[in-house]
Amino acid sequence: MSEVLSNDQWLEGAWTTIELTILGALLALVLALGFGLAGTSRLRWVRALNRVYVEFFRGTPALVLLYWFFYALPLVGFRFTSLVAAVLALGLNVGAYGAEVVRGAINAVPKAQYEAAVAMNFTPLQRMRFVLLPQGVALMLPPFGNLLIELMKATAIVSLIGLVDLTRVSKNLQSSLGETVTVFAVVLVFYFVIAQILQLFVRYAERRVDRMLGRRGGHEPSLKSVAAGAPGAGVSG
Repeated sequence: MSEVLSNDQWLEGAWTTIELTILGALLALVLALGFGLAGTSRLRWVRALNRVYVEFFRGTPALVLLYWFFYALPLVGFRFTSLVAAVLALGLNVGAYGAEVVRGAINAVPKAQYEAAVAMNFTPLQRMRFVLLPQGVALMLPPFGNLLIELMKATAIVSLIGLVDLTRVSKNLQSSLGETVTVFAVVLVFYFVIAQILQLFVRYAERRVDRMLGRRGGHEPSLKSVAAGAPGAGVSG
């Protein structure tokens, strides 16, 4: 057991998992904000871009995307390293779910807030920047926290294209040492600890945003309405 616990491969695998989580989350966040805001636009063709992206990448398994970027696209001249292929697959897949969270959060902002911004003669960009988006962020954070943890767990598939993450390390050690129970117990703990750290970070961000908005709880639209994308302001970006 001591040989399993003291093996240096765990640190290499943990770093790869964390690196993929951070890079994939950054890509997913950019895509989620861009296409999520597109989903609130008054322009039909802009909303159509949102639907095409969300429906395609939400309906495509991350594993299939990973194989596509790493094995299929090189056959037509587009080559990616293992890391880039993994980040693209994870970011595009999770970003599609995030786009729906953004769209639902913006639509869940009370209509009175939107009407007040119109009465103050704010431009559409000012309404989004100063009124709708700050309040929407408070609603986005809890679902985003869940998506972040799901992205971290999805990094386990990258071992299939040769990246040495925690899952690959556990398989290597299980084969070389034969300590199946111990090895997989250790990797379980690693994933659990990383997930808890991510959750603490998200909860800290939630408290900061709530303080910035002067909220003390109980006055925000429910997360159920965010998840469902319930109509609220019906605004354009």
